[in-house]
Amino acid sequence: MSSITSFAPGRVELLGNHTDYNEGFVLSASIPYGIRATGSLRDDGVICLSTQMGEWLHFEVAADAPFVRRGEWTDYPLGVVGALREAGITVGGFTAEYVSDLPPGAGLSSSAAMEVSTIILLEKLLGISLPGIELAKLCRRAENEYVGVQCGILDQVSSLFGKQDHAIFLDCRKTKVETISFPHDVCLLLIQSGVPHALVGGEYNERREHCFAAAKHLGVPFLRDASSDLLAASPLPDLERRRAAHVIGENERVLQTVELLESGDVAAVGRLMSASHESSRVNFENSTPSLDLLVSLARATAGVYGARLTGGGFGGAIVALVSRDAADAAGASIAAEYERRSGHHAKVLKCDLADGALVLNG
Repeated sequence: MSSITSFAPGRVELLGNHTDYNEGFVLSASIPYGIRATGSLRDDGVICLSTQMGEWLHFEVAADAPFVRRGEWTDYPLGVVGALREAGITVGGFTAEYVSDLPPGAGLSSSAAMEVSTIILLEKLLGISLPGIELAKLCRRAENEYVGVQCGILDQVSSLFGKQDHAIFLDCRKTKVETISFPHDVCLLLIQSGVPHALVGGEYNERREHCFAAAKHLGVPFLRDASSDLLAASPLPDLERRRAAHVIGENERVLQTVELLESGDVAAVGRLMSASHESSRVNFENSTPSLDLLVSLARATAGVYGARLTGGGFGGAIVALVSRDAADAAGASIAAEYERRSGHHAKVLKCDLADGALVLNG
């Protein structure tokens, strides 16, 4: 078989920060930046992986061999292989070369883009066809079991189900996906802080445990099942109360935003995005001084309706909702003032909402 190229986009989380593993609601979108994987089958059982800047790495991974976590980028595609094999799908040798224009460490889910580009490539090479939601679940399993990040399914769904000029509304309990039309007179600014974002170090898993403990104290299966009124009436330790307040508030903000998008009230959407960031800063404590500065500068800039951190937090990037006509000037102004105050260079990506993963040839 000749080589196949797949593409999987990164994603931007518009609202719904850390709600996915709490079986809540998320509003996200695919972006026009991502990872291409070009590969073909091999008949020697060897898996050969490379990036555009690196050497070829060779792995002889027998179907019955236990997975060995290496702590390297190769855990993501090899984890996908492991998840497919666990699902009863035979995966032998293949090559895959990855080319990315998605900045790593920016909180735009380069990890999920690598997983999804791999599984889309293998699906085509192996001549199999799986429903999109099953592909997302297999990629999540790869990250949970093989990489070691106990993420929800948001990133993988966002990479697979994107639709141009639409946001993605995900009900994480029902694993139900809808697309919501996005206003044409606004676009997004993704602004990198210059401070890398990394989740394997433990902060993500720690926040997850805080949420589960809060749900237990509230007497509900997950924080999705709790309301602001229940939280106000329940005695909780301060840390768990703040974690719960963030997740419960995020679920409410997502549902409000879906209604606001349908009515075209972008100013109100922007206010909810800014409120989300304040909750991340105070209640969930997954922001950083660099992200706080970027959000503050964005909110003070003409044409910006609102801004918040995007992704898991602890570094990375912010997303700002901005008038299309003002986007270029706003991005340049924010970046210049941020560099003057922080000493860090901010990379600005202006983008619209894009389509999800696909096979580019073959």
